[in-house]
Amino acid sequence: MTDNKPRFSLGSKIIYGVLVILILLMFWPASRAVLQQGLMKIGLFKPKVENASTTTDAHTSELAAANEGVTLADVNGKSIHTSELKGKVVFINFWATWCGPCVAEMPSIQKLIAKIGQQDDMEFMLVEVEGDMNVAQDFLKKQKLDLPVFVPESEIPSTWMSGAIPATVVLDKHGQRVFTHKGMADYSDPEFVDYLKKLASK
Repeated sequence: MTDNKPRFSLGSKIIYGVLVILILLMFWPASRAVLQQGLMKIGLFKPKVENASTTTDAHTSELAAANEGVTLADVNGKSIHTSELKGKVVFINFWATWCGPCVAEMPSIQKLIAKIGQQDDMEFMLVEVEGDMNVAQDFLKKQKLDLPVFVPESEIPSTWMSGAIPATVVLDKHGQRVFTHKGMADYSDPEFVDYLKKLASK
């Protein structure tokens, strides 16, 4: 008697398995972050620094810095405007607790900070765009992350964050925005680490 039951090849079973996993990932946010971190580890989502600047004209920098900036508050409620940070290279990352790609890139930012080390002329600011410091701190604690968190106290320039997060900017020592990246990235990438170090050495 002939068996008319459909037979699935190994290739078909693998494809179906992958599809099932992808469907599950769509409904399980924590697993999406793990997948995105895995993709970063294999070299995807590198921040593009080839078009970023490491030199600026002082006059142009002053004009640009005057038109771009934001006031932020730290964990102690102390307010600071980015224009007050001239003389430092400033890494600013905009994120939210509900943003999967934001969460996925955070470990790379923590690694970046560790690789750069404590420097007086370098500032890292992770800005929780919803503005709730307590929620942000609790979230980072649960994620076992130790990151310098801030909340906005004024409007964020659209050139820095145009509605989508994560978004990251770097300001040079003149207060000039020399790097902008929209979307997730692996900021522990050696090329980006070297880029920040070159900025700090100027």
